[in-house]
Amino acid sequence: MKITFLGTNGWYATETGNTSCVLLDTNDYYIILDAGDGIYKLDKHIKTEKPIYLFLSHFHLEHIFGLHILDKFKFKQGIRIYGKLGVKKAIDTIANKPFTHSWNDLSYKISIEEVQEGKHDVPFPYECRLLPHGDPSMGYRLNLDDKVITYCTDTGPHKNVLRLAEGSDVFISECAFKPRQKTDTNWGINLHMNPESAARTAKTARAKQLILTHFDADNYRTKEERREAEVVAKKLFKNTIAAFDGMELEI
Repeated sequence: MKITFLGTNGWYATETGNTSCVLLDTNDYYIILDAGDGIYKLDKHIKTEKPIYLFLSHFHLEHIFGLHILDKFKFKQGIRIYGKLGVKKAIDTIANKPFTHSWNDLSYKISIEEVQEGKHDVPFPYECRLLPHGDPSMGYRLNLDDKVITYCTDTGPHKNVLRLAEGSDVFISECAFKPRQKTDTNWGINLHMNPESAARTAKTARAKQLILTHFDADNYRTKEERREAEVVAKKLFKNTIAAFDGMELEI
């Protein structure tokens, strides 16, 4: 399996990266995690007609902005989109006129599936759990090619993150906050992770590898600041990597 990071910024795109989008190239499927504007690079990596699945964490614009870019592609196999309850309404609103072309005009088929918390077996085994955020985020635990990939973004430390990350081969965690930065109390909940909280979560969950992504564009203005976050996290969880746009990982 190859994991490619197409967008690693949170909030907005800068010279350090586009907004959230991760591609998993597995034996049988292409799996896309979130549809930030980094999704525009997708056609550089999807070269076969394996089924394509897109899992959305939530509906904040930085995670769905790339939906209007889908008109750029010509994927004969179409794309199946999965998200929490409300995803159909959200997509019908944002991926439609006057914001973009109607999806009825696309050259390939788009289908949308609303999923509830719990374990699922179709199209492959996965588990999803709601995570606390301003707009609750859905975290995913995917079983693919005999590996477990966990993806949790836009949330702070939480029991559901631990549950999804438990024993995972790769734990892809958001890292919007800088080292020692505290939770944004304006919302009254744990909005985001800093490198320490992500590392502690990975350690407690006994994950094998931690990858930090979704770096807040205002907090992390340089790539060096991401590297510093990686150093801080490694003190607590050694097998940590800070993600950058274009980074590829074979597992």
